[in-house]
Amino acid sequence: MTIHVASGDLAQRVQSIVDRLMALEGPLLPILHEVQDEFGYVPQEALPVIAEALNLSRAEVHGVMTFYHDYRNHPTGRHVLKICRAEACQSMGGDAVEARIKKALGIDFHQTTLDGAVTLEPVYCLGLCSCAPAAMLDGELHARLDDASVDALVQEARR
Repeated sequence: MTIHVASGDLAQRVQSIVDRLMALEGPLLPILHEVQDEFGYVPQEALPVIAEALNLSRAEVHGVMTFYHDYRNHPTGRHVLKICRAEACQSMGGDAVEARIKKALGIDFHQTTLDGAVTLEPVYCLGLCSCAPAAMLDGELHARLDDASVDALVQEARR
């Protein structure tokens, strides 16, 4: 088992986030969100810093981080495109949307285009069931996707 030790700069940045948020009730999730906002993902080297400050084991922090799908343990592209994989979206053509996007980008889920522009992620409900199929690009929802809107969405993500 490899133990990652945080570099000085990374540790200081994480510690600053922890110091600012640790007084909250249940601070782990807000801290993980802030770390991800700061770095674009949650570096493995940040986990021991967080664990020590909150008097938790690294395994506990790792377990929470990996339980929630919104946390990433690797850098993403400049844009993150999430495709809804829930039943309503699948029943309304989500499989075709997924296939078209994967083909256009040349990647699969959890991958990033070679130019670093787009990371593709599955999501299991965007709350747009009545407007299926749906996707989210950088936090912006897109509903009632068809071939034309999928092509426009991919072009937007590639910018």
